[in-house]
Amino acid sequence: MYEDDFNPSWWLKSGHVQTAMASLAIRRRHLRRRAAGMLEVARETLLDCGDGVRLHGLASMHPGNAPRTLVILIHGWEGSSDSLYLLSCASHLYNEGFDVFRLHLRDHGPSHHLNEGVFHSCRLDEAVQAVRVVCERYSPTKVCLAGFSLGGNFAARIAAQAPAAGLDLSMTIGVCPVLNPRHTLRALETGWPVYRFYFLRKWQRSLHLKAHYFPEQYRPADFGSIKSLMQLTEYFVLEHSDFPDLETYFSGYALVGQTLEKLVQPTHLILAEDDPIIPIEDLDLVATPPALNITRTHHGGHCGYLDSLDGPSWADREILRRLRAATAAGAEPYSDEAGA
Repeated sequence: MYEDDFNPSWWLKSGHVQTAMASLAIRRRHLRRRAAGMLEVARETLLDCGDGVRLHGLASMHPGNAPRTLVILIHGWEGSSDSLYLLSCASHLYNEGFDVFRLHLRDHGPSHHLNEGVFHSCRLDEAVQAVRVVCERYSPTKVCLAGFSLGGNFAARIAAQAPAAGLDLSMTIGVCPVLNPRHTLRALETGWPVYRFYFLRKWQRSLHLKAHYFPEQYRPADFGSIKSLMQLTEYFVLEHSDFPDLETYFSGYALVGQTLEKLVQPTHLILAEDDPIIPIEDLDLVATPPALNITRTHHGGHCGYLDSLDGPSWADREILRRLRAATAAGAEPYSDEAGA
């Protein structure tokens, strides 16, 4: 289950350093230069996901008619298509010949105005439909899916639902996916205070934007003073969802337990032991059907895996390696040659 390929320099070994560096603003200039080709051809797309639901995304397709594999990428909670980890991975894959679609979950990126209902992590059906619509619209030769953090959680659950939705995914990869939502939220609340402040500030900003577009539905006076992530989650679960309590809601998108038990399409999870947000102990409670393989590393933090400030991360290179293997003509059934 361990891989020794990721061995960063001593100053990058800390999980907190890796996590912070993944979103460090100083990296954006380097990343946007590396992503210039992908960004130049990126086209905004609205996806009709049924029942009046619309999601937003950005398609970067290579010019010409050469058959290509399409990779659909999903950001983490309160992230977007422009989050540094997603921008880095998307540009690396695009520069290596893949077409790329950066999907926004509801109320992420520039999409708060598209749907009246607020985002929550159990809105899996619309994400599945979004993937299906993307596949129908672009007709790629093969389709792969990858996500980070909560996006990795969505990606794994989409893979589990893929056969029923008529989706044929050559490979799905989740980097640092949320495993047990309650434990992740507790880690954000009780860990390094910077994490709680960072996510609370971004979530409050997102909720105020939602209230701007739907003032009759959401009132900042009702939630603006809540300073606990757990309490804010409970408020929206009880007031703006059909879930009777937090436990039912958390169970609805947890990967622990039997969620992935019937997974049949090749899926790979990458997690770090020093991730300060995803407790590695929860990995022992995830069902491991033959289609699922797991890489567990000593270092990497949360969606970090950085061994330089300007180049692709180890996770970017690992995703590329596994996607190439999965989409190669005549590829053998999925197996983890590293012994995960």
